[in-house]
Amino acid sequence: MSIENKIFQMDLGGRELKVEIGRYAPLAKGAAMMRYEDTVVLVTAAGSSKPRVGLDFFPLSCEYQEKMYAVGKIPGGYIKREGRPSENATLTSRLIDRPIRPLFPDGYKNEVQIVATVLSVDQNNSPEITAMIGSSIALSISDLPFNGPTGAVKVGLVDGEYVINPTVEQAEKSLLDLTVAGTKDAIMMVEAGSKIISEEEMLNAILFGHEAIKEIVSFIDNIVNELGVEKKEYIKPEENLELKDFVKETVYEELLKIVRINDKVERGEAEEDLIEKMTIALEEKFENADELKNTAKGFFKSFEKEQMRLMITNEGIRTDGRKPDEIRAISTEVGIIPRTHGSGYFMRGLTAALSLTTLGALGEAQRLDGIDNEETRRYMHHYNFPPFSVGEAGPMRGPNRRAIGHGALGERALVPVLPSEEDFPYAIRVVSEVLSCNGSSSQASICGSSLSLLDAGVPIKDSVAGIAMGLIKEDENIAILSDIQGMEDFLGDMDFKVAGTKEGITAIQMDIKIQGIGREILEKALEQARVGRLFILDKMSESISTPRSDLSEYAPRVFNIKVHPDKIRDIIGPGGKVITKITSECDVKIDIDENGMVLITANDGKGGKEALKRIETIVKDIEVGEIYTAKIVKIAKFGVFVELLPGKDALCHISQLTIKRLNKVEDLFKVGDEIVVKVIEKDAQGKTSVSRKVLLNEEEEKKSN
Repeated sequence: MSIENKIFQMDLGGRELKVEIGRYAPLAKGAAMMRYEDTVVLVTAAGSSKPRVGLDFFPLSCEYQEKMYAVGKIPGGYIKREGRPSENATLTSRLIDRPIRPLFPDGYKNEVQIVATVLSVDQNNSPEITAMIGSSIALSISDLPFNGPTGAVKVGLVDGEYVINPTVEQAEKSLLDLTVAGTKDAIMMVEAGSKIISEEEMLNAILFGHEAIKEIVSFIDNIVNELGVEKKEYIKPEENLELKDFVKETVYEELLKIVRINDKVERGEAEEDLIEKMTIALEEKFENADELKNTAKGFFKSFEKEQMRLMITNEGIRTDGRKPDEIRAISTEVGIIPRTHGSGYFMRGLTAALSLTTLGALGEAQRLDGIDNEETRRYMHHYNFPPFSVGEAGPMRGPNRRAIGHGALGERALVPVLPSEEDFPYAIRVVSEVLSCNGSSSQASICGSSLSLLDAGVPIKDSVAGIAMGLIKEDENIAILSDIQGMEDFLGDMDFKVAGTKEGITAIQMDIKIQGIGREILEKALEQARVGRLFILDKMSESISTPRSDLSEYAPRVFNIKVHPDKIRDIIGPGGKVITKITSECDVKIDIDENGMVLITANDGKGGKEALKRIETIVKDIEVGEIYTAKIVKIAKFGVFVELLPGKDALCHISQLTIKRLNKVEDLFKVGDEIVVKVIEKDAQGKTSVSRKVLLNEEEEKKSN
């Protein structure tokens, strides 16, 4: 259906958000050209008319495409076009996906794709938020069965006040970087990094953001009503009641026992045996058994989910025997990998992460080629999830969206406690290897990484721990679960990750599988997470609680010196000769910024100290009256040139070489000779004159006295 071109606008955070519909991408099911001041994002929604056969999940894909022309840049590298998505693009794609996925009908298997193309970026107006709002509009004006709309905003905390969609200047001063999305009735998704704020401050920020979301949703509702959008009715396929009854009769009684088996491995084996028993019975009863196997397994899982949820909500007992607020057994260890600069091992139940720290020169910080303001990343946190961690065999490829997201969450959680570059001039990389997983592996990686940083001697401000909270909601019965395991995550209604120190929160990530949650549940979940986090921090402190006093013997040593920016050229030398000589002879790496901060990174202290000494000598100002033992580097008819300091020459005129008159310099001196001279003059151009004669006269006077 073609739509007449129309423009809608609203005030969002004190700036105009404009939506143009109808003119662009007319063949998409829904398309919105979003303009937030000078930030422009085209968001489209497309979908298939028929379900994909054989799928047991909803095939929704969200793609956030960063275009370098949006910020007036040509892509770096040999191939001058955009390549694989940046980390920010991947994370934004996840942000778009998470609040809208739960709002499609249960059982919907038609393919749906959201594409957000960033055309122009004004850094004061977030293209990510613009894309998230655009995705809701594109879906809402399409005929796809989307039970929205949703809205999304960023929230900052500046000078004690909450701010919607903070500008760059406000964001630099903000204690909070929160993205929240939801419907008019409930919150669907939260993603935040903060500089150690309280649970109450975080809760109020989320609710403050929700008030702005309600205005966005009302704005989108008005668009939908004015366009007269008609949705296609989604008719859920009829269940095979005969098969469902058969599965229930076959497995239900034994499932009641299986969900109460505490051990994951034993429970998994019992499930497999029961599924095999069900399959044999299926083949005996139905001629088309092969066609029914996947559907039968689906009924099996639904009955299992039902029993697990009822056991938790009605009895307060979880599948591993814990109470709702109980945390699994914890063990920690540090310093277990000898040649790394730091290592920490954190195990909680059957979830275990080994985190390894590497220190490097600041010049080894990650360079970012993206559309935002950030150009380098000093702290890098990477998360790996190999198949063996869940007892499976599988392909070993690059990190997927989940791994990138978990790594970014760990980075966000730990950045607030890192020392400044001035206090600790290192680039830092932490890699978390998940060795075993039964839920909450991202939070285990945060705990392990905190231990690893302490073991490496990084002077972090405080230890950071993470905990994943869950929710089971059956009618009016609600259970909030601390430290959820894999089954509770998969079969539950919420995955709410909270990381922080004993003083407050540093990062949050929340996903909801139901139609959102309100203040009461959020408040209780945050408090329960705080108590759990303090318990975990106490356990971690048993292994290490303060940074090691010395770095690993295998870690590089960094020496720094602040010089006047005018001295930078002296350190570099003509054609880079001076700095090249120092780096090669001392076996060091030297980084100099435009403000005159010189960082020397050495494999050992000896080379670093020698390089520092040479640079100190180079930048030292030569003063009148100072005495030097200098080498003659050039002879002229009128005198000799001597090197007082590396790269700094001075003229000793022929009249200043000897007490008696000297007819020819070469009669007494040659290149390479060392002579003792005194600085007698520095002119306005910085040229220096020295005298040997002055010192000889002083010596004669001493003898005569």
